[in-house]
Amino acid sequence: MASQGESKWVYSFGAGATEGRADMKNLLGGKGANLAEMANLGLPVPPGFTITTELCTYFYANGRSYPPELTTQVEAAVERLETAMDALFGDPVNPLLVSVRSGARASMPGMMDTVLNLGLNDATAAGLAKRSGDARFAYDSYRRFIQMYSNVVLDVEHHHFEDILDNHKRDKSYSLDTDLSAEDWQAVIEDYKKAVERELGRPFPQDVQEQLWGAIGAVFDSWMNARAITYRKLHDIPAAWGTAVNVQCMVFGNMGNDCATGVAFTRNPSTGENAFYGEYLVNAQGEDVVAGIRTPQHLTIAGKIANKSDLPAMEEVMPEVFNQLNEVRLRLEGHYRDMQDIEFTVQQNKLFMLQTRNGKRTAPAALKIAVDLANEGVIDQNEAVRRIDPASLDQLLHPTLDPKADRKIIAKGLPASPGAASGKVVFTADEAELMAGKGEAVILCRIETSPEDIHGMHAARGILTSRGGMTSHAAVVARGMGRACVSGAGDLRIDYKTRQMSVRGVAVKEGDILTIDGSTGEVMLGEVPTIQPELSGDFATLMGWADKIRRMKVRANAETPLDARTARKFGAEGIGLSRTEHMFFDPERILAVREMILAEDEAGRRKALAKLEPFQKKDFVELFTIMAGLPVTIRLLDPPLHEFLPNTDEDMAEVAAATGTDPLRVRHRTIQLHEANPMLGHRGCRLGISYPEIYEMQARAIFAAAAEVAKTTGEAVIPEVMIPLIITKKEFDILKAVIDRAAEQVKAETGVTVEYLTGTMIEIPRAALKAGEIAESAEFFSYGTNDLTQTTLGLSRDDAGSFLPEYQRQGILEQDPFQTLDVSGVGELVEIATERGRKVRPDIKLGICGEHGGDPASISFCEKIGLTYVSCSPYRVPIARLAAAQAALHSDTVKRD
Repeated sequence: MASQGESKWVYSFGAGATEGRADMKNLLGGKGANLAEMANLGLPVPPGFTITTELCTYFYANGRSYPPELTTQVEAAVERLETAMDALFGDPVNPLLVSVRSGARASMPGMMDTVLNLGLNDATAAGLAKRSGDARFAYDSYRRFIQMYSNVVLDVEHHHFEDILDNHKRDKSYSLDTDLSAEDWQAVIEDYKKAVERELGRPFPQDVQEQLWGAIGAVFDSWMNARAITYRKLHDIPAAWGTAVNVQCMVFGNMGNDCATGVAFTRNPSTGENAFYGEYLVNAQGEDVVAGIRTPQHLTIAGKIANKSDLPAMEEVMPEVFNQLNEVRLRLEGHYRDMQDIEFTVQQNKLFMLQTRNGKRTAPAALKIAVDLANEGVIDQNEAVRRIDPASLDQLLHPTLDPKADRKIIAKGLPASPGAASGKVVFTADEAELMAGKGEAVILCRIETSPEDIHGMHAARGILTSRGGMTSHAAVVARGMGRACVSGAGDLRIDYKTRQMSVRGVAVKEGDILTIDGSTGEVMLGEVPTIQPELSGDFATLMGWADKIRRMKVRANAETPLDARTARKFGAEGIGLSRTEHMFFDPERILAVREMILAEDEAGRRKALAKLEPFQKKDFVELFTIMAGLPVTIRLLDPPLHEFLPNTDEDMAEVAAATGTDPLRVRHRTIQLHEANPMLGHRGCRLGISYPEIYEMQARAIFAAAAEVAKTTGEAVIPEVMIPLIITKKEFDILKAVIDRAAEQVKAETGVTVEYLTGTMIEIPRAALKAGEIAESAEFFSYGTNDLTQTTLGLSRDDAGSFLPEYQRQGILEQDPFQTLDVSGVGELVEIATERGRKVRPDIKLGICGEHGGDPASISFCEKIGLTYVSCSPYRVPIARLAAAQAALHSDTVKRD
């Protein structure tokens, strides 16, 4: 216990004196809080103690040192364990052994370090052998400890130990680790210790106190290792959260055939089916299951049959323990009201619980579990909507393998993470990251993955391993990332040196194309065609609930018929940005665009624009027809004109011939239009001011299309005409007059009065600051946060990637501002513009159409300041719908509080 005035750094759990609860995970980390909660529930949890996340913060703030009172608090906690277990730490006759594990407040599977069997040395290993009556078990545990501690704490690489073990097995013609006797393990241990001394210049530590503090320090150090930093960045976990350290009495799954260890999920984490799902190994320790070193066995008979396994299920070989475990499963899921990921050990037919946490799951599983729990009355619909990570829906919105397509199956493994992926074979994480950076689709093929591979796993389209089960590192991480994964394809022989793998006479080299199906476990040669997903069932149910909750509308950025149809399919409520310049690049019309640019005078430009107008009108007829009365915001021409002109001499000559112009005239005009900084140059409304006939043509095409569709369908079409890059009200007023005249012309020609709105894109800081003035004329604002971010931060989106990671690493910027809105800077400008615009025009429509419109964190900000809608790419529409609902729920909660 901490004395008065001292900070409390250590919290005990188990053995009748638990100081924590599940709701203390910010202080105790997820693992520590849940161990305390399981102990409070009376479940069989080996006793232990948790050193808090606050200590991690102290550690890094004070030059990796500890507060003076920590030693006393840890010593008192160890004494408590000694009393509970009737054993002494470091005692050669009756030794207490502990595990030391990390435990961040957010689950980070495999990212930080663990040490098992701590407290073993030459003397205590001999004592454990004598006391247990099983020398083989004792020395197996000691060799595991040396290997794990040396790697995690002393930084001696794994391969030194693997080579030694492989040599011993080869010399004795053993195939499995379990074939080694006590004497074999003693010989291995001697070689292990020699390897440590050779690598470090000092012997393996025999002092158990040195071992304990070394392991505690290693866990805190691992919070800042490369793989943990990468994982935090991918999952938006702040470095300031820190990790806790859990020290827990060891229980042993490797004492013989009445012992086991395993990992289980209370429901199927791949499909969401309400069925017990997991794996175990007899005579093993927990790391053996998740590391993929041995092929695990299924918990249930149903799982064994489904996966065509010949190995007996736990339900068959340990029926009483299995029934206890199943009762714990039901109790934990009922208590936490969510699917749990649990770790357990069986020591001499006695069950012990080592961990529970909300289980990582695929997007389809997450949807099914949330919808099922809501339908079962365990949670309400609002809670079901809260539980789905909007970004995870991306897994559902992309194609899967066409079941009718030919496929050359060369191997089969376990269906570890659903979805299909094709790509070039690579054998290292670094190569995966390198090739993906060049735009290549890659499949990362490994014997087994380790936490060091996380950057390559993220870069790859899919992951294939020859070893490991459904709960191996590769499977768990792939499911969390939404990557297709096939694990345990045991027929594959992967050779890292020759950079190739083989299976039944088929050789696959680095760079060859493979397809994997993470839903079936199939591995196929070449690329297999795909089909679009079916968005019904649980997906449709949950999205229906989300749509009832959200306040903001969700539109799509779309300018092609395919984009518009995709947007409608995904539930878009209109188009928030149609970029007309994308239409100009069509081969049928680029020549007329170039004629217009090369024209000597307005008459020449109008002649060329007359050729373009029918194309533009056709574009808008298609969009208005597909959107069927939903709002469509059309941005008038935005990019500088030089982007439409050719760059090479050959292309210039071709354009000159096609337009009947002198090649020198083409070259001269190209040079004349060249700009040193085109992003801030002659573009957007500046083109309209210089060449109003361009915007006049576009406006006429918009209104003529609206009139035609209204006549054809009988439904009114209300286009929203957006003028880009405004910085003054005067610019807007000049161009609005051009648009209004075009509307009158179309009305005179067609006899149809088209209702329309005229607004602007707020993408320059001055426009945000002058929003009150601009709103006197503008009927809507659309925040173009891509350019607003560039102009506010002075960053080029195309060039900042070279240094932004360093800014994030040093904490200068928390996130990439082009992915997640810079709320304190760019966001403040958006808030100012919103407030000033509404003051002048209370009913002004306000939307966001930059990339941030599909980013959940940015959507939360949009809800907070009360925007009318967000607009995003078609494939992100469901993500935005769900994120908008969650933002509305959060807003309601904040208001109530």
